[in-house]
Amino acid sequence: MVITTRALNRATLARQLLLERAPVDVEEALRRVVALQAQQPGSPYVALWNRVAGFDPGRLDGAVDGFRAVRSTLMRLTLHLVHAEDYRAFREGMEPTLRGSRLGDHRFRAAGFTPADADALLPGLLAYAERPRSGAEMRALIEESRGGPVEPVAWRMIRQYAPLWHAPTGPPWSYGTAQSFVTADSRPRLGDPDASAAGLAALVLRYLEGFGPASVADMAQFSMTQQKRIREVLGTLDGRLDRCEGPGGTVLYDVPGAALPDEDVPAPPRLMAMWDSVLLAYADRGRVIPPEYRKSVIRVNGDVLPTLLVDGYVAGVWRPVDGGVEVSAFHRLPARVWEESAVEAEALGAFLADRDPLVYRRYDHWWVKGLPVVETKVFPAR
Repeated sequence: MVITTRALNRATLARQLLLERAPVDVEEALRRVVALQAQQPGSPYVALWNRVAGFDPGRLDGAVDGFRAVRSTLMRLTLHLVHAEDYRAFREGMEPTLRGSRLGDHRFRAAGFTPADADALLPGLLAYAERPRSGAEMRALIEESRGGPVEPVAWRMIRQYAPLWHAPTGPPWSYGTAQSFVTADSRPRLGDPDASAAGLAALVLRYLEGFGPASVADMAQFSMTQQKRIREVLGTLDGRLDRCEGPGGTVLYDVPGAALPDEDVPAPPRLMAMWDSVLLAYADRGRVIPPEYRKSVIRVNGDVLPTLLVDGYVAGVWRPVDGGVEVSAFHRLPARVWEESAVEAEALGAFLADRDPLVYRRYDHWWVKGLPVVETKVFPAR
C-alpha cells in the first residue's frame, strides 16, 4: 500500500483526536495521545482542551493529584505528562538515552561527578523522596552525602536521570514554579538491557498507535533514540506490524487496524498548545508544518510557539492578550476559516480566563522579533 503525504496528515489528526473532539475522560485521552509535552505547565491542559469534548480541567487536576497522570523527563529529554501505567515502560525504553545524555554530559563530569557517583547516590535519594520533597531539600541531601556544595548543573542532571515524578504544587496548572519531586511508584529497572529493550518495544507500539504510520527516523526523532536501537526493536516486533510505502518510497510501519482516514476528510481549525507533540513527533515535520513556516514556529532555542492549524497544517500562530486571544495567519485565510477560528479562539479565551488568561505571555518576545504574519485578528473571550 502507498500512502500520500496528505493521508499521513489525516492519520495523525485522527489518532491525536484533532479531527473532532472525543467524548472520553482525560486519562483515556492521555493514553490515546501517548504523551503530552509539559515544559510549560499549562500546555497539557490546552492540548487536552483541543482534543476532549467538554474538557474539564478539574479532571486533569484530579489525575495529577492522584498520580495517575505523571510529569517526568522522558522522550527527547524533555518533560512529558504521561499516564502512570505507561511511565515504567517508557522510562525503561529511554534509559540508554537518559543515562548517556545526563550522566555522560561534560558539565556533569566538570562538576566533579561520574556515573558511578550518581548510581551510589540514587538509592538514598529515592528513599528520601518516598514522599514529596522540594528541589532544595533533595539537593541538600546530595550535598550532605558529598560533604560539600553541589553545582546546580549536577543536581539538574541527577534529577532528570532519576526516576522521579514532579509532585503537584498548586494552581493554576497543578505545577507551580516551586518544584517538588517524589519517587516514581512503578520503579523502572535502570541499567538492565533486557528491560530497556522491552520498554522501547512498548514505546514504539504506543507511538505507532498514536502517531503512525511512521518511519524509523520518525520513531527515533520522537524518542531521541538511536535509529539502530529502533531497527533492533522492530526486528523483535516482526509479524506484529504492517508496512506501507510513504512519500519518496520511505518504508512506514504501523499497528494493524489503526485509523487511516481518507485524505479528503475535513480538518477543523485548532489552536494548538506550545510544544504540542504533533509538531515534534516526526523527523519529517512536513506532515503538519509546511517547510516555509518551520523556522517561524520552532525557534532556534527550542521554543515551539502555539500554532493555528488550518486544514490540518500550521497556518499561523496565536497568543493570549488582555481580554482574549490574538490569532495571526501566515497567509490569507478565507472568511469561513476566520469564522471557525473565531469560535475556537473565543472558547479558548474563556477556558484560559478561569485559570491563567495570559498563559504564554512570557513568550511575546518572539512576536516582537518578527513573524511572517499576513493577517491578525483579536477575539474576546466568550
